[in-house]
Amino acid sequence: MNILETTQLTKTYGRNTVVHNVSLTIKRGHIYGLIGTNGAGKSTLMKMICGFTAPTSGSIRLFDDVNLRKQQQKIGSMIEAPALIEHMTAQENLRHARLLRGIPNKALETELLTLVGLPDVAHKKTKDFSLGMKQRLGIALSLVGNPDFLLLDEPVNGLDPIGVVEIRKLLKKLVEERNMTILISSHNLPELFQTATDYFIMYQGMLVQTLTHEELEKACQHYLYIESDNTAHTLTVLEDLGYEQLVVLENGGIKVLDEVALLSELSRQLIEAGALLTAFYRHGDTLENYFLSVIGGAAHV
Repeated sequence: MNILETTQLTKTYGRNTVVHNVSLTIKRGHIYGLIGTNGAGKSTLMKMICGFTAPTSGSIRLFDDVNLRKQQQKIGSMIEAPALIEHMTAQENLRHARLLRGIPNKALETELLTLVGLPDVAHKKTKDFSLGMKQRLGIALSLVGNPDFLLLDEPVNGLDPIGVVEIRKLLKKLVEERNMTILISSHNLPELFQTATDYFIMYQGMLVQTLTHEELEKACQHYLYIESDNTAHTLTVLEDLGYEQLVVLENGGIKVLDEVALLSELSRQLIEAGALLTAFYRHGDTLENYFLSVIGGAAHV
């Protein structure tokens, strides 16, 4: 069973189309990273999934059901900013959310505060919280109903590096221990790379690419690039030296995907074996460069 399926989902405000014909599928037990610049339509897409705003056209299925109002009760979310009542303390905010949902479990408040690393500020008013503390409490509020599907918009915004790592561990724990499914939007691409299992890339309201972690890792993989006067001979020498992950390109260049500890040592070995090297350098995209190449291509579609 799929957690979410959208078909040609579109949201228009006046003449401005914010989300345009987005069709995607989300499977149980995965962490999806939603990548896009400001104005790409990420938050609007999340709001439609949660029922906070209605689509202009297209359809949504949640938990293989078109009865969205019923199934949206299984969703937890924090979109754009934590929905805090700032004159209340952290614990009072959680109690308010718990009672609204009709959950008779007072211990849940302390449990969630501990889960997000805020047990020591339970009785502090949230108006005095730092941005990072508000983000943590927002995540706790999204977990009050023990959701099957969690949507988080920029959840590590304002967190220090230690906090970022803690939230990453928490999200992975929720998937592993509760079989939760999570959709995260973030500008922090390196962090998403360490957290997500799958990715959606949006640009100007359109979904321009869907890929797995393995596909993204391969696209950004760093390698050694070699060109020489004799590709076959160079390939033989590399194999004799124990390199196994070799790709020969159409132009005769060779990608060495194996780890190469010392470039100077390998170049010396190739030259001594009679290879005349015409190109010899490391190559590979950063996550940011790959993202820019994708949306740059989308801009010309």
